[in-house]
Amino acid sequence: MLIAIHQPNYLPWLGYFHKIARAERFIFLDRAQFAKGSYTNRVQIGLDGAARWLTQPIRQRLGQPIADVEFADPAWPGKHLDALRGAYAGAPAFAEIWPALNDIYALCPATDLAAANAHLIVALAGRLEIATAFVVESALETGDSRGDDRLIALIDACASGATYLSGEGGQKYQDPAKFAAAGIELVYTDFTHPIYDQCGAPFVPGLSLVDVLFNLGWEETSRLIARDLAVSG
Repeated sequence: MLIAIHQPNYLPWLGYFHKIARAERFIFLDRAQFAKGSYTNRVQIGLDGAARWLTQPIRQRLGQPIADVEFADPAWPGKHLDALRGAYAGAPAFAEIWPALNDIYALCPATDLAAANAHLIVALAGRLEIATAFVVESALETGDSRGDDRLIALIDACASGATYLSGEGGQKYQDPAKFAAAGIELVYTDFTHPIYDQCGAPFVPGLSLVDVLFNLGWEETSRLIARDLAVSG
């Protein structure tokens, strides 16, 4: 079994969904410490040919797990929908994407950051026909392990002897020997961001998945993910 693990980011970019699609099981790291300035509660969208931040308003304490972070304004989903409509109303696939995205936001949990973001990711992945199974870290028994030991415990809790699909950045701090000793094969993502037709110029990489959706539609976005999977193996 191929397992991927990541924090439940807000409306993440295409590479995040590529990682989900490659894995058979995806674990939301909701007990990880919230990092201010990360992509956990913000993402960039395209507006007038440039990248603009879309940020969820939160209340959080130093050292607080993502699952315990609450929203400062319960009306944020409607405000973000207004921002997305303003940014993408003229996009080629707006009429195709908007009704489904509006429905997904309408069901978004208003309680905590982790639950809301996981809902958005799972719903979008389902609409893109990504068959990966999702698990939340807080539903697994991993003790108080940290670092590589924590990842190994999470993987073992899902499937003993599985393969761990890590992000490329993991090569800077992960110890391959630890994973090997635990009987876990360690592989890394090799995502290359494609250039697609985008509202405005020049092309801006790394924007939220919704940028791809509003510009290309469900089917073409799904094909883009599948094409990259075929290249990466």
